[in-house]
Amino acid sequence: MAKLISTTAMTVDGLADVTDWYVADGEHSRASFELLQGAEAMLMGRPTYEGLAAYWSPLEDEWATLLNAMPKYVASRTASAPLDWNATLLDGDAKDAVRNLKPALERDLVLIGCGELARELLSAGLIDEIRFGVHPALGGPGTRPFDSKARLELLETVAYDSGVTLLRYRPLIEL
Repeated sequence: MAKLISTTAMTVDGLADVTDWYVADGEHSRASFELLQGAEAMLMGRPTYEGLAAYWSPLEDEWATLLNAMPKYVASRTASAPLDWNATLLDGDAKDAVRNLKPALERDLVLIGCGELARELLSAGLIDEIRFGVHPALGGPGTRPFDSKARLELLETVAYDSGVTLLRYRPLIEL
């Protein structure tokens, strides 16, 4: 059965809107690549899917080769099948679809994004691990990851040469 791992990048002050603060190169990038390389598929909501598909699909570097070929599952109330970019639209309620998808996969399912879908899956107890890549910057006002309350158990911290710190947590309970 797949483990659902949520991963998101953010600033030290918790801004998740990726802009010029994002550090692209360094050991943390290799670790993220290896996480996705070992996963069976990615999961995302429609806005994340549309943004990533538009960015990655025309590219041909190492990251694009990995991401473009990887199976993707998209939760959306407004999109309709078929989807491009090797993506499958999840039918019905996202929580039910993910609950059924996890046992059907052998390797990890990586949730990209930290908005509405992540909040729903967290509140349903479906996220097994949350990874924050904390970038060495202050971002100011904007979108915060999850916008939820939950108690987390720290699994690991890793400080990379780039100044990015990986924080790995296991969700315990929603507050």
